[in-house]
Amino acid sequence: MDRAIIVSSNNEISELCEQLLRIEGCGRTAIAVSGSEARRLVKNETEPELVIINTPLPDEFGQELAEMIAESTSAGMILICGSDVSEDIADRVSDSGVNVLSRPVTREELQRTIRLIIAARVRMAGVKKESTDIMSRIEEMRTINRAKTTLMKYLKFTEPQAHKYIEKQAMNNRQTRLETALKILAQYE
Repeated sequence: MDRAIIVSSNNEISELCEQLLRIEGCGRTAIAVSGSEARRLVKNETEPELVIINTPLPDEFGQELAEMIAESTSAGMILICGSDVSEDIADRVSDSGVNVLSRPVTREELQRTIRLIIAARVRMAGVKKESTDIMSRIEEMRTINRAKTTLMKYLKFTEPQAHKYIEKQAMNNRQTRLETALKILAQYE
């Protein structure tokens, strides 16, 4: 994990969170003491991978901040609040993907939650990469099919003939089928 933000007006909690993030390999940690300062950090800095909010904050409770960050970024979220309101807050923010911990929070519980969020982010990154690869392949197939359609329209090829022509041109010119398709489209469209 590269970047995290801790939002807390309590120095003890901030230090504990910073220490645990360092143990988990977090490269840079920013600390904000208010909701407005946290909003500025999220807006002006590189997107954080994890945000820990210890409520209440001097200028707001923190629930709205957590929901706003969860909606506008892909950061993992931890919201620490009093045990008297934790269940109610958890019900309200669970759809946003915010993890709620009730105070007093133990070091082990906080570290376990941080590890779970890091593991989930690693899995999400893998799925995102796979999705990007699939979309790239779909776009490549669309381009090749457009080139086939163009050959069928202008040179009166059948679909198998157009396919074979693209394959042969790609092989003869030592190009990918996509590069060949792009040349065909540039020539005829």
